[in-house]
Amino acid sequence: MSGSKLAVVGAGSVGTSLAYAALIRGSAGNVALFDVNAAKAEAEVLDLAHGTQFAAKAASVTGGGDIAVTEGADVVVITAGAKQAPGQTRLDLAGTNVRILEQLMPQLLERAPNAVYVLVTNPCDVLTVAAQRISGLPTGRIFSSGTVLDTSRLRWLLARRAGVAVASVHASMVGEHGDSEFPVWSGATIGPVPIRDWTTNGERVFTSGYLEEAAREVTQAAYKVIAGKGATNYAIGLSGARIVEALLRDENAVLPVSTVLDGNYGISGVALSLPSIVNRGGVERVLDMPMDDWERAALEHSANTLQASLKSLGL
Repeated sequence: MSGSKLAVVGAGSVGTSLAYAALIRGSAGNVALFDVNAAKAEAEVLDLAHGTQFAAKAASVTGGGDIAVTEGADVVVITAGAKQAPGQTRLDLAGTNVRILEQLMPQLLERAPNAVYVLVTNPCDVLTVAAQRISGLPTGRIFSSGTVLDTSRLRWLLARRAGVAVASVHASMVGEHGDSEFPVWSGATIGPVPIRDWTTNGERVFTSGYLEEAAREVTQAAYKVIAGKGATNYAIGLSGARIVEALLRDENAVLPVSTVLDGNYGISGVALSLPSIVNRGGVERVLDMPMDDWERAALEHSANTLQASLKSLGL
């Protein structure tokens, strides 16, 4: 890990939180932060550097307003773009942020041609398709954080309800990272116990009504946070650092990231989140996750929603 380099593009609340999380967790040997606002980037780098003595592992922090700071990065995480305003959907941001990518991707590829690229900027699924087409990179080397955070939100809710550790909950949000995402209840378990069979004091606690409400709470979580504090940043920073670790440590970790699909579940040309094997090369394989008929229909609805957005942007 000592020689690995993570480049974070965008020194806003998400980019700086991700860089901070990566330093604390020891995700990379060097963290480089780039932003067109040079003064902001330089100040953030200085603030982060002042705390490196207390990080989990020795790491260096560099950065500024020159995109050359991304030179030779192993992983590039893109957080730059217009941020989501209160009441605004992720898809509303699409046009503005696609135009930013059109300017940004060629410059990044020139400096980090061998990197794996991870998009966090919203709407991340739409931008993944745009970035893959702009860059021409294999789909496994350019993907988005997808529903990794949404899945964490879901597992936190379920663990709290069941009174168990979050790590013991096995459930995933899939599809669009947005309003049409959904949980795959048919395969969800706590330990080896199917979620619908879990009991407390002899009572089943995960009723249909509760599961429906939990799914709605996860889908609306970002709106609630944005309404209260203006942005989501800590949790996405942590989840982004986790993805970086899976890449740099060649973990073969299974994470619900979003890649451009090519025939999976009969869907092609759109990026959706599904459990995928993530290692040093990027996304090695999208897994074939068992789903019931309702879940398959929900996945198709997610794909159609994103396809409409791509069409409206001429993609």
